[in-house]
Amino acid sequence: MKTYFLNDLSETEINNLTRRTAIELEKITSVVKPILKDIKKNGIHAVIKYAKQFDGFESDRLLVSKQEFDEAEQFLVPKIKNAILTAAQNIKNFHLKQLPVPYSIETMTGVNCSREFRAIENVGLYIPGGSAVLPSTMLMLGIPATLAGCKRIVVCSPSKNSKINAPLLYTAKLCGINEFYKIGGAQAIGLLAYGGKDIPKVNKIFGPGNQYITAAKLLVSIEASGCSIDMPAGPSEVLVVADGFANPSFVAADLLSQAEHGVDSQVVLITNSAEHAKKIIAQINIQIAKLPRREIASKALGNSFALVVNDIEQAINFSNMYAPEHLILNVENPEKLISKIVNAGSVFLGQYSPVSVGDYASGTNHSLPTYGYAKVFGGVTVEMFMKSLTFQNLTKEGLSNISETVETLAEVESLLAHKNAVGIRLK
Repeated sequence: MKTYFLNDLSETEINNLTRRTAIELEKITSVVKPILKDIKKNGIHAVIKYAKQFDGFESDRLLVSKQEFDEAEQFLVPKIKNAILTAAQNIKNFHLKQLPVPYSIETMTGVNCSREFRAIENVGLYIPGGSAVLPSTMLMLGIPATLAGCKRIVVCSPSKNSKINAPLLYTAKLCGINEFYKIGGAQAIGLLAYGGKDIPKVNKIFGPGNQYITAAKLLVSIEASGCSIDMPAGPSEVLVVADGFANPSFVAADLLSQAEHGVDSQVVLITNSAEHAKKIIAQINIQIAKLPRREIASKALGNSFALVVNDIEQAINFSNMYAPEHLILNVENPEKLISKIVNAGSVFLGQYSPVSVGDYASGTNHSLPTYGYAKVFGGVTVEMFMKSLTFQNLTKEGLSNISETVETLAEVESLLAHKNAVGIRLK
């Protein structure tokens, strides 16, 4: 993990530090495009072919059976069930507050406008299952989808030996989901976007994944026969702002907790003390030796860096430029900095707020924008599983009151049929 000093860097070098490792878009797209094209043409047969090729799938049955759901629940020990139930309740409590409220207003006499919300009818949830299976992501996507009222919620996740991880199935059942396909990778995105025999397509896909998943989601989102997506989501990342108040072992643990996600993850430390940076990096070297996923974390640290700044204000300025997925403010009185945070997916305040609690159970959503997209996107919410509709209801008096405005603007735009649609009603 290389250390930089802000005072030694040019503006160009500072900007370069905010850039993530480049996605090999051309290479990945060349792999993903033919898969999607094949699935679009040949449906479920192509999906199963790729599942066998890439994931070692050994069955012709993709759909998880009721028996498999029931066995997963029976298999789990109470400790795991209780942890999932506690996390689910916290996530539900937080997301319930996000249900949008309809409203109506009379914008002028006789002109009544209103806004209401409807759930997206068919949604697809992609749950990663490569080096780590994530029932937590099932909660983060399944609960808001259920709260929104989506009629059909479809889940795809890669299987091992044609079986799905028991905690993941239990969590899906807890969310009220019964349509679950044992399929991962770009082929899963293709199945969700285009559908297959007896499997209708979805209207929108949610969920994180590797570069191939991200590429597949982006490709189907720009195709007329494809579907919408939640957001581009790349490798996991965290940025920690730490001052002399921060415990070096806490900061090191936070950085490693994200580094262990994958080799392409990135973790960033910003501190106003070179001595403190050394202590934190020393702790990283001690703690990483004890991690089962130390090889993954070590490679991620190769993509990462520490930045020594003059003061915390500079740290916040850099963080807003970087726009991290996760931002930890492990500083004294972090609440004073909240108003200064502009770009971040989810923010963790103080020394006792590790990203881990947000990843699993505090209640906030962990499906967040990465790769700098926090400048324009927020994390997954209930509203993302819904869309708004507006309504207008005019009385004759109302139409008369607004007629001159509409007719004048129609003339300005040379759209005389628009003008006539108003005038003909008032003659």
